[in-house]
Amino acid sequence: MLVTALEPRRKRLTALFLDGELAAKLDSETLLQSGLRIGMELDDEELYRLIQRSDAHRAQEKALYLLEHRSHSKKELADKISRTAGREAAERAAERMEELGLVNDAQYARNLAEELLQRKRFAARRAEYELLQKGIDRALAQEMVEELAPEPEESLRFLLERKYQRSLSDEKGRRRVFAALQRLGYSGEDIRTALRDYIDYENED
Repeated sequence: MLVTALEPRRKRLTALFLDGELAAKLDSETLLQSGLRIGMELDDEELYRLIQRSDAHRAQEKALYLLEHRSHSKKELADKISRTAGREAAERAAERMEELGLVNDAQYARNLAEELLQRKRFAARRAEYELLQKGIDRALAQEMVEELAPEPEESLRFLLERKYQRSLSDEKGRRRVFAALQRLGYSGEDIRTALRDYIDYENED
């Protein structure tokens, strides 16, 4: 197959045309390093290897870009990279980031669990769900939640005092608070108990 055109595209890509037809969009840096020029011949095996190298380079670049902005779990990182590069290249790049110490699921899970449980005051089951959504292994998610989760009554008391106190003066407000606490993952039974105890305590004062 004859290289008939190399046309720059957005996002540092170059369109490779073989025999007048678009064959692939490749990472421009990878293409430059390959030394490929218009008029050169390229067979199927060479094209495949070029596409693989391009994919790998784009995956690595995307991984580093994402990790500059915030931490990711290994699976979350691979999922995001795969929007730019092939799945295989994305998973290899995520593995490489893990080897370099730039991805650490255990530390990521701990940090996220602390954020959800101790700052946002999510219930344990909601926090575990969020960890799973980020690609954290179920056993690791459960371990972190069990270790870091306060007792439900402690978190509910904190939320009622710090966030929802002004909404508890009438029935309509209490219903809104009940719904908000359910969205944080608390059971109806725990919420009713917390509301009853808090309102009784306030009335005693």
